[in-house]
Amino acid sequence: MDTTVTPLAEPTLTINELADLLSVRPQALYDLRSQGRGPRGFRVGRQLRFRRSEVEAWIADMEDADARRHHSAGRT
Repeated sequence: MDTTVTPLAEPTLTINELADLLSVRPQALYDLRSQGRGPRGFRVGRQLRFRRSEVEAWIADMEDADARRHHSAGRT
């Protein structure tokens, strides 16, 4: 169980702000989350919020996974 506590004052993004930042539609983020592949977020009422640190970690994980796939694909 992850017991890491993130400071409450850390900036958060709405789904629309995150979509704009990534140049994707909000639905793409909803789809990724429903597949278990999206960024970790939390709800405030009915609205999703994403901590910047979680988004940065998610992007770094995707970059690492992509690099591993391309590195493995280049080997024959």
